[in-house]
Amino acid sequence: MKTIESIKIWDNGQIKTASVLDAYANVNLNNNASFNYFIYDLNENQELNHVLASGTIYMNSEIYQTWEQDDIAWDFIANSLNLIITGDYTDPQNIDEPVENNPESL
Repeated sequence: MKTIESIKIWDNGQIKTASVLDAYANVNLNNNASFNYFIYDLNENQELNHVLASGTIYMNSEIYQTWEQDDIAWDFIANSLNLIITGDYTDPQNIDEPVENNPESL
């Protein structure tokens, strides 16, 4: 998953701010690919909230032949959707109690 430069999306009569892109590749005989993408908003804890947009993008064989690293696929998806990737998205971890570094308690 990738963070993206925030965009506004109309969702059920409200304008919401989307800031996370996720995608899954479907490769066809090492010749071309299609990507199922999902664009999410975040809740107040910076966790994934709702899918605001989704769809499929096709990568033809000419572009597919250049796909040597995952960044190429992510850039292809972002460019196709007119999005700007800003980094990697990681789910925040909830920690109820701080972990103490106390060797005597081991």
